[in-house]
Amino acid sequence: MIKQWFKSGSPWIWMTGGAVSISLISVLGLLAMIAWKGLSFFWPSQVVQLELQGSVVQQTVIGEVYDREMVPKSRLEATGVDLSGFDKEHLERFLIKTGNREYVDLDFRWVLETDIKSNTTPAAIAVFERSKNGNFYGYVESVIKDGQVITENKTAVLEELVERAVELNDQALDLQNGDIGHINYQLERLRLKEKSYLLDDALTDERVAELAQDRADLRAEYGELEKQLFALRKQAQRDQVTVKDMRGEIVTLPLYQVLDFWFPNDMGFFAKLGHYFIQLGKFVADDPREANTEGGVFPAIFGTVFMVMLMAVIVTPFGVVAAIYLHEYASKNAVTKMIRIAVINLAGVPSIVYGVFGLGFFVYVLGGSLDQLFYPEASPSPVFGTPGVMWSALTLAILTLPVVIVSTEEGLSRIPSTVRHGSLALGATQAETLWRIIVPMASPAIMTGLILAVARAAGEVAPLMLVGVVKMAPTLPLDGNFPYFHLDRKFMHLGFHIYDVGFQSPNVEAARPLVYATAFLLVSVIITLNITAIGIRNHLREKFRSLDQ
Repeated sequence: MIKQWFKSGSPWIWMTGGAVSISLISVLGLLAMIAWKGLSFFWPSQVVQLELQGSVVQQTVIGEVYDREMVPKSRLEATGVDLSGFDKEHLERFLIKTGNREYVDLDFRWVLETDIKSNTTPAAIAVFERSKNGNFYGYVESVIKDGQVITENKTAVLEELVERAVELNDQALDLQNGDIGHINYQLERLRLKEKSYLLDDALTDERVAELAQDRADLRAEYGELEKQLFALRKQAQRDQVTVKDMRGEIVTLPLYQVLDFWFPNDMGFFAKLGHYFIQLGKFVADDPREANTEGGVFPAIFGTVFMVMLMAVIVTPFGVVAAIYLHEYASKNAVTKMIRIAVINLAGVPSIVYGVFGLGFFVYVLGGSLDQLFYPEASPSPVFGTPGVMWSALTLAILTLPVVIVSTEEGLSRIPSTVRHGSLALGATQAETLWRIIVPMASPAIMTGLILAVARAAGEVAPLMLVGVVKMAPTLPLDGNFPYFHLDRKFMHLGFHIYDVGFQSPNVEAARPLVYATAFLLVSVIITLNITAIGIRNHLREKFRSLDQ
């Protein structure tokens, strides 16, 4: 009975199903762990006020409990801590985020349970999110509105003034990055234009006068916009708030540095839920701050998606054309066999090797040649002879090209030869047969190759470190200045952002939750891109299903 059961193959089916189930559970568990570690960071935690005793310098500590751990008593005694009056074998210690970075040595500190005299969560403690120096914790004493000290109804007034300051700062930032940035771009274009005339020995008096007039007009417009910018900044710096910190000192915080404030110990569940989604939206939509340890990751999201889409546009036609040639046109000889072996072997080359190739060939050779031919006026500053988003997309296109070629060839090989013969017998040319019948029938396989290419390219970091990605990009590759798509610019990437925050951050404890949050966001971006491609593939499969009949 058992022997017949084994011969039927049922055990191997159950074993395969079990292995797939275990793998799926493992993947879902990994994603759930990353999501929990990352997304829980944005929930407003309670702020504790610890009164300490013993041989500690600071007697009052205010902050958030970031982590806790059990430490063997023997290990603490080995460091010189006197624990003779305690019978526990393990003692608990807490990692407290104290913030107030400009007034303390470190905004994280460990506190041992034996040093805690009291632990309270006063409702009046406020958390101030700032554009620099991190969070600030303390008690609101008064609000200073246009020089007038307000002590009544402080929270409502403070909320109004913070909203005003944030709006003014946003207007100033939009003006600086928009109109003023456009004028700076035009001035640089005029400079390069004048230098180009000089190199071509074509700088006539008329052109000198025209350039001088254009430059004068732009500088006059720049002066007006600069006055508006300074006026907005001055208005934003009008108000302040005084806060009593954990040292007992009264600190004045300028509201132009305050992005938001809240009282976490006085918030209900729905208030915390609303605050959670606000903070999550800021993480997705804002620019990074404080060496990438605070703020959002929008430039990294944009750079990742833009680079992957550009790579897909480059790799798809090249991969499909190469596969069509190898399968439909090339003779089956030793050369073709060697080409196929080379394509397959390319898939196993380490990605950093592609990065070195991209840096040497694309950036220095091809980019340097383009600069000499088309941008001599920009010398010695390179235009395309430096790492940028275009070279990154080309490098990853070469990296993922074997995947697209192999997948497309598999799709072409599954199409019966009778389809080709029937089309040719009805009078169609080989090109018409390929374009109208073969390629549409193979389009699901082409999309499968593209899905695999996108999944690999979106997670690659090593080659991008050599050919275009940076820690902080001043501008996006897409803006309102002609030609709008600036493929020579460097960009930010979610994968590199994870590496930078996790391993290059000056404050590891503060950056740890952002590593999980960014990792979950990167996985979400890859899943979204793949789901989109899968949807297109399924649509194509249904559209051309009649050709299979």
